[in-house]
Order: sequence, then structure tokens, then C-alpha cells
Amino acid sequence: MEQIVTAYFDNVSDAERARDSLVAAGINRSQISLVPGAPASTAGTGQKTHDDAPQEQGGFWAALKDLFVPEEDRHTYAEALSRGGVMLTVQMQEAAVDQVEEILENAGAVDMHERAAAWQSQGGWKGYAGQTSGHAESGAVEPTSLAPGSSTVTGQRGGTREEAIPVVEEQLSVGKRLASQGRVRVRSYVVETPIREQVSLREERVQVDRRPVDRPVAGSDHPFQDRTIEAEATREEAVVAKQARVKEEVVLKKDAKQRTETVADSVRRTEVKVEDERAPSAAGPRR
Repeated sequence: MEQIVTAYFDNVSDAERARDSLVAAGINRSQISLVPGAPASTAGTGQKTHDDAPQEQGGFWAALKDLFVPEEDRHTYAEALSRGGVMLTVQMQEAAVDQVEEILENAGAVDMHERAAAWQSQGGWKGYAGQTSGHAESGAVEPTSLAPGSSTVTGQRGGTREEAIPVVEEQLSVGKRLASQGRVRVRSYVVETPIREQVSLREERVQVDRRPVDRPVAGSDHPFQDRTIEAEATREEAVVAKQARVKEEVVLKKDAKQRTETVADSVRRTEVKVEDERAPSAAGPRR
């Protein structure tokens, strides 16, 4: 739904700066309009009542008549334009209203409720005195009053003014995601186990003995020749050799299977009930 936001600035420079900020935020420049008030040289102290407004306010009311705002707000904007300043209007989608209002407030938009109270306290303006035939629109829809603030938000689509209640329905979308069910970790580490084994070892030793002998020299004795004889002492030592052998394997593997699960939830929707309490003559044709 399209919305219209209206704000008032005391001078043209503030209004143009606000317009530039709105354009930078993505608002189409063609959807922004500036309505200048009375020139500074001719701006008066304001109208006294709704009926004896200055003549130049006819142009102001022409610019304000299409705004879907309460009559009191239109009356206040007309008074503001008669004192000078600039009115800025922005037409945008409803989703952008909060952003636009923040931009206007930061740019120095005037709080019209506070300004109207100040004019009344100064005695130069009596405020809205009720709807008159001079500016009221015949058969116009009476809008609801808006909360105080620096801008006014109005609803409008094409040339028809309307308020809408959205009918919302939730839709269920079931997806899938992975969920952990725990994990299995296999870790190998080295353990040393002391081992004792007994082994028989042989040892040879050499002894030198001298023994007395008394016999004739034999031919095998090779007398009077240099000779050398040797004997080596030996012993066996234990030698340890190790060989690694695979005794067992630990294997991790995963298998997958499909299962069907029923998901139960609830979805919401809004229902619209129309209560028409108008008299049959005023209700008009039913659609």
C-alpha cells in the first residue's frame, strides 16, 4: 500500500536538504514535492480563524486538499504556510515510512503539534475552529487523527482513499538438516611391556699350565726351533632382535538407511469478519 508522509520546514534549504537525503536513500525524486509558503516579505502573523484566512491561503488549500489528513492537520499546515516555510510531501510504499520519517526528523522537520501550541499561546492564532463549508470536501471520508510528531502519514492508492487489513496465512515448509548423534573415535598409542627371557650362553676360557715332564725328545717336538701357539678365549652373548607383526585391525565404517518421519505442527491465518451496522438505505450496493 502506498503512503504519503508530510513534513514542514522553516526554510527552503532544510527542505531541499531533506529531499536530497531521501533521494540518496532510494526514494524517487518524482515522488517528492515541495510546497513553498508565503514569501518572507508578505508572510503575516497568521490567520485569525478558519473563515478569515488571508487571500493567499487559497493556493495553500489547493495544495493541501488532496492530502488524506485530518481537517485539523490541514488547517495547521495552511497556517504554517501562511507564515512562510516549506511543506514537503513524500509518496512511498508502506515499508519505507519509518526510514522516511527518521530522515525528515534528522533534517530538522518541525513538530507541528508543538508549533501550533506555541502560536496559540502567543495569541496570534486561535487554532482549528471546526469544519466550514469554505474548505470542507463534500462527502469526504473522515480520517483518523494521527499521533503527534514532525510529520504526517497518510494512505492513498491511485485516486481512491482506503484503509486495508491484510489477510495473512502461514505456510509450512519442511526441510532437513544434519544432527549429530555422537561420534566414535579410534586412537592408537604405544604401550611398552617388560619381558624377561632366559638363554643359555657358552663361555670358553684359556688357561696356561706348566707341568714337569721328563722324556726323550721326539721327532714331533721340533727342538731348537722358534714356535708360537695361540688359543682364543670366547663367550656367547645374548642378542635381542624384534620384528613387528600385525596381529589385528580395527576398522571404522558407516552405513546409511532411509526412514520416514511425520512432522506435526500448526500454521496460523487471519480471518476477516465484516460487521455492517449501517442502515439499509446507507449501506449501498453490496459487493
